[in-house]
Amino acid sequence: MFLFISYKKIKRYILLLLIFVTTILVLNNRTFFLRMFFPVKYDNIVYEYSMKNNLDPYLVFAIIKAESNFDPDATSHKNAKGLMQITDETAYEVAKTMKLDDFKPEDLYHPEKNIMIGTKYLRWLLDQFNNDTDLAIAAYNAGIGNVKQWLMNKNLSSNGITLEKIPFKETDRFVVKVKRYHKSYKYTYGSK
Repeated sequence: MFLFISYKKIKRYILLLLIFVTTILVLNNRTFFLRMFFPVKYDNIVYEYSMKNNLDPYLVFAIIKAESNFDPDATSHKNAKGLMQITDETAYEVAKTMKLDDFKPEDLYHPEKNIMIGTKYLRWLLDQFNNDTDLAIAAYNAGIGNVKQWLMNKNLSSNGITLEKIPFKETDRFVVKVKRYHKSYKYTYGSK
């Protein structure tokens, strides 16, 4: 007996086999694929300044990815600069507390100085909000003054300690994005 299989059926079986094999490879190597989307560039600098400022380095990586996608030359429409997208005004204030007398705004395009200042600022924000990561992330994007005002607004915060609603869409999206990236970094790289 001769079995006849059409060309279309052979193509379909090959396609299904390829999908099956690809699925198995992806599931077995998911961290490999995740690392492509969640890189750890400038890792020595991030780990050093995260440790100095008692920060989770994966949170710092998440902020860098959300802010600049690891582009040290990034400049926002609000003139925030570098990897962690820091404005000149914020950088001057942080540099003053760090006694960096020779700080210049163009230093923000240098990865080490940007991460040094950005992690110090993030640590300060966390201290202002009793280590509440959501509030610190919101303040990183919208400013500490806005977040403090929101906490006093009963329509946004019923207890004055946490926010139920963030009125700035950009900030709300930023907080969600950073939290998602943070979770992905922790999952992908585990504890280092």
